[in-house]
Amino acid sequence: MTASKRVAVIGSGRIGRAWAIVFARAGFEVHLHDADRAMLEGAIPSIRESVSDLREYGLVDESIEQIAARISAHENLADAVHDVDLVQENIAEILEVKRTLFGELDRLTRPDTVLASSTSGLPASTFTEDLAGRARCLVAHPVNPPSLVPLVELCGAPWTTSETIARARALYEEAGQQPVTVTREIPGFLLNRLQGALLDEALSLYARGYASAADLDTVMRDGLGLRWSFMGPFETIDLNAPGGISDYATRYGAMYRSFAKDSAPFDWSPESIARLDAERREVLPRGEIENRSRWRDRRLMALLAHRRATAKSDK
Repeated sequence: MTASKRVAVIGSGRIGRAWAIVFARAGFEVHLHDADRAMLEGAIPSIRESVSDLREYGLVDESIEQIAARISAHENLADAVHDVDLVQENIAEILEVKRTLFGELDRLTRPDTVLASSTSGLPASTFTEDLAGRARCLVAHPVNPPSLVPLVELCGAPWTTSETIARARALYEEAGQQPVTVTREIPGFLLNRLQGALLDEALSLYARGYASAADLDTVMRDGLGLRWSFMGPFETIDLNAPGGISDYATRYGAMYRSFAKDSAPFDWSPESIARLDAERREVLPRGEIENRSRWRDRRLMALLAHRRATAKSDK
């Protein structure tokens, strides 16, 4: 890593703080900005706490001080984005606000700075169309939190150049992420559409009374999730029939087609959501969600530590 690599992280909420960790632990100089001064002031202490957890699981090699020293907080947007190689935007999913911010970023940054949004569902074309530098804009959608789940989806607008995608991919790889390219725009990109399909079926099964929320979570956690923690769905079915995917399709294709006929997409009805929320609140009171989120992050750290320890034997 050369000292010249700089990124600006705009928005210091959970995603922004995690991105700051991603880049800083990889050796990047990170400029953190937030329009909310209180959020910005609380970001560095929170980042230091998260890095401490990462060190506990052996997921960072440097000290907290070394990593935190690469992150600086900037109240002024122009100062934050001055002479950076990449801007990672993490503000609210409000189209007009994003459009305004990207106009500012286009004006304030170098012509070759990559401008990326962490948006979960807004295509880049919806907020970059009128920019002079729109060819350098794209979506770089992470998984929450990107400091623990390395996937990042790269999706350009129709006018985003292939050079921009290639440069972005190289930067994220250098930061230790696993970028994938969405070859053309689609709302929700890849991850949220896959997650949405599974969530839709789980909610439908729950709403129709086939199982409790707890048992459906168990199906994922202790069933599909175990395999999917180290294999994707295509490799999974390729290994689940002696002759691979074509054999699997011959054996089970008709069964899956019959499921489609019985499928009842969930309409996110308030009644079903209220019932589901009440069931979850019996298990986890609302005031404990933050603590449970911290527990989730530590479980992810343990899984990452295990994957790192076994990486050589997997090759």
